[in-house]
Amino acid sequence: MNKKIALLQSELKLMNDAASILKYSYKKCIRIKSKKEYTLKELDAFENLTSRFARLNDIIIQRVIKTIHSIDLDEITTVRDSINLAEKKNLIKSAQVMIEMRELRNSIVHEYIPDVIKSVYIRTLKLTPLLLDDTQLINSYCMSAYKPLRS
Repeated sequence: MNKKIALLQSELKLMNDAASILKYSYKKCIRIKSKKEYTLKELDAFENLTSRFARLNDIIIQRVIKTIHSIDLDEITTVRDSINLAEKKNLIKSAQVMIEMRELRNSIVHEYIPDVIKSVYIRTLKLTPLLLDDTQLINSYCMSAYKPLRS
């Protein structure tokens, strides 16, 4: 159990560090907002935002939540099951929103058409605060559920 808690501590640090850098990018991009044409500097800022959003989403789903389920001895077979159980545990606010974030993450990774990429930017701006809120729920859960994390 101590190895799993140590793993969770390192995963939480990774998540919190990724959340901090995502907040930084979000603050830059929220000022830019939606426009017909973006400057190269603005495009660069949005590329940073979307890649950081995708990275944090991966860390949360593939690492942190997975580790929590392992510690709690939950039997999970699919990502959707993991997300649904995370909502029941109050690790995340909404399974449906997390699934939307996951779909956005997939669009970020696989989309190349410029007009579609612009809509990805706007969706990322909309969903970033919700993803960041989920990091707080995860931190709160871990602090209350696992005694070693409190010391």
